[in-house]
Amino acid sequence: METMFNPLLHKAPYGGTAVGKPTTITFPLEAYHGIKRVFVVLRKGNENLRIELPYSHSQNGVDFFVGSFTLGTYGIWHYRFEGELDNGALAFFGRDYDGTAIRGDWLPEWQLTVSKVECKTPVWAKQGVIYQIFPDRFNKGEDREFTKKGRLHQSWYDRPDFAREGVDYRADDFFGGNIKGVMDKLQYLKSLGVSAIYFCPIFESSSNHRYDTGDYLKIDGLFGDEEQFKELIDKAKALGIGIILDGVFNHTGADSLYFNKFNRYSTLGAYQSKESPYYNWYYFDSFPDRYGCWWGSTVVPTVNKSAEGYRQLILGENGVIEKWTKMGVAGWRLDVVDELPIDFTTDLCKKIKEVNPDCSIIGEVWEDASTKVAYSEWRPYFMGEQLDGVMNYPFKEAIISYILGGRTKDFVSAITHILENYPKENLDVNMNLIGSHDTARILTILAGIQAPFRKEERASFTMDAGLYERAKRRLMIASTLQYFLPGVPCLYYGDEAGAYGYEDPLNRGTYPWGREDNELLSHYRTLGALRAEYKDLLLGTTSFENVSDTEMEIVRRSNGGEIRLKTNRTSVEISVNGKAVFSL
Repeated sequence: METMFNPLLHKAPYGGTAVGKPTTITFPLEAYHGIKRVFVVLRKGNENLRIELPYSHSQNGVDFFVGSFTLGTYGIWHYRFEGELDNGALAFFGRDYDGTAIRGDWLPEWQLTVSKVECKTPVWAKQGVIYQIFPDRFNKGEDREFTKKGRLHQSWYDRPDFAREGVDYRADDFFGGNIKGVMDKLQYLKSLGVSAIYFCPIFESSSNHRYDTGDYLKIDGLFGDEEQFKELIDKAKALGIGIILDGVFNHTGADSLYFNKFNRYSTLGAYQSKESPYYNWYYFDSFPDRYGCWWGSTVVPTVNKSAEGYRQLILGENGVIEKWTKMGVAGWRLDVVDELPIDFTTDLCKKIKEVNPDCSIIGEVWEDASTKVAYSEWRPYFMGEQLDGVMNYPFKEAIISYILGGRTKDFVSAITHILENYPKENLDVNMNLIGSHDTARILTILAGIQAPFRKEERASFTMDAGLYERAKRRLMIASTLQYFLPGVPCLYYGDEAGAYGYEDPLNRGTYPWGREDNELLSHYRTLGALRAEYKDLLLGTTSFENVSDTEMEIVRRSNGGEIRLKTNRTSVEISVNGKAVFSL
């Protein structure tokens, strides 16, 4: 490598910065280049800056140019470097795949995210492990009255119903997982190092997934009641576990208090009459049967987030945010946040922080959230006024690709882009996942086989012992990367026990109580313990060393100490200040 500038090592602050805050760059350059002056060239839209980095010193044949600057405009900037030789000619330096600098013309630039205001994210949300629960399927602690339209499985170990060819899937089969069942397993979750439970929706709904909200102010009766939920919050808090709720604010259910398409509620719903107080909450093309809905699904009509009544319900006094946050909820995960208007997202986040400044706000974003564009608008998620963090799908894709044989340099490149582009405060609270309710189970993916074409075949898929052991070994390495990288690992319920299955709803089976893979459970407990023991080091900076076609080392540094992960895709070792503490 001709030059040695690496933004993960030579730029402060680490990652993004904020308006009016100094950014300091150290540019190391081998003396043989003959470069006497170095400039950083920055651009954003029509703004262009060229700032000299003064010569500082030389060491072992390397010249160091060091300088600081501040930027007065928030948003996404890009930068590169120019070196001036004795004769006035210029040499140009741009970004290599791993973020380091190389000399040449027409090279990629680096990104510098500049927040509108400096962001401080909750300290508690940067440590531990998040555990994602699909409420109907985690654990059934009591029998509750079943009043749903649909059916309740008689066996906990049944396969979930799925869409067969020519038959609509209604998501109306239930297993009855409930709050009491979660409370019964709090010590189990604590043994995994869990610091937060992220629940898929728990509010009243007609479906098993509950993303079609029926009443935002009421716990779904099959899951439990308000008194039990408060008891869960308190018992979990006593164990150092916070509760994160899924905020589904882009749409409601058609079967809801507000839309009332099926006359199940006593209210006058928007579907029933133009005189309904909820009528202007929705977008009707031809009343009542043609209306705007999420991705064409008529069971989830899209809400007009500018409707005053809706805003009052969500953001107003004693509204949804205030009620549940005051009850003790520690965080909110915002479903399809890129579907929400920018002003609504800002107001929503502001409201959450007004009620509890230490509440964590995580957005569902599948791409690089710093440059996310939706509906032709750039989303200012990390400008200090909206999200604390996001679901880190770029890390997920990088880990899976690497484990399944992808190039080491592509893994380093994908991870480095996120490390460079996110402000560190946001980076540290990201929800790092390798599986969720929206993806096939990670064990199934890591089996590395072609998925059967027909849904019926995918539903009946089973792994033989050899295939399962291969997938499990890969999962152990993938999860070690997940737990080691910056952000907080999010463990999808049952993955630690050996659950597998293809896409929704096959990935939403029940937790296999009594049928767990104990070796895998032990592995996850070890990872949770490592995160607890080395939590300070795991909040440090991140960089890559000794990257080759087959190997790499990821280094986390903080306050003079380091924790290092070395992997060659089939094995992994973690050491702390040179002493091995974990290996596979």
